[in-house]
Amino acid sequence: MSYNVLPPKEIIEKTIKAVKDRNVTVYFENTKEEALKKLKNLIPAGAEIMTGGSTTLEQIGFADYLKSGRHPWNNLKDKILAEKDPAKQNELRKMSVLSQYFAGSVHAVTETGVIIIASATGSQLPSYAFSSDNLIWVIGCHKIVPTFEDALKRIREYTFPLEDKRMKSVGYSGSTIGKMLIFEREIMPNRKINLIFVNEVLGF
Repeated sequence: MSYNVLPPKEIIEKTIKAVKDRNVTVYFENTKEEALKKLKNLIPAGAEIMTGGSTTLEQIGFADYLKSGRHPWNNLKDKILAEKDPAKQNELRKMSVLSQYFAGSVHAVTETGVIIIASATGSQLPSYAFSSDNLIWVIGCHKIVPTFEDALKRIREYTFPLEDKRMKSVGYSGSTIGKMLIFEREIMPNRKINLIFVNEVLGF
């Protein structure tokens, strides 16, 4: 199976319907530029925003936009990176999972609407699962797979090797699959889950 090929229109439409049935608001954008515009519009001025490590957010330009400071939000990652004391920085990271808005991506979405995320540390998973009231995922359509078993294969055979290579390229010893989150549906009435499908190959 090729993991970096966009599926046909009918598969994308089928998946969008399945995800919507799991209490997720879904948007479809054709380009990364459109996805960036949609993501910006989903976050109101003055909101707290935190992001997980995401190649997708980098590729659409959102990571650089946050770093520029030319935005109307309270970017919690800025405060974390500005703190030089390791213990205090770790505490800020723990507190950031309570961010009002949390943006990131995922590693696979099944045609039946199940969303799967792999992580080395699990730092983004509390916000994905529960602690942030507003969650925004930006996902390249090439991450759509037929079944849950295909999703796990995608993560182990495609996503992990690329992330491991990326980590080594920036001076780390590599990566690992430490934790996984299986998102079946949202049942909490106070949470708003937004998913932006992009018809481009973005991220791993």
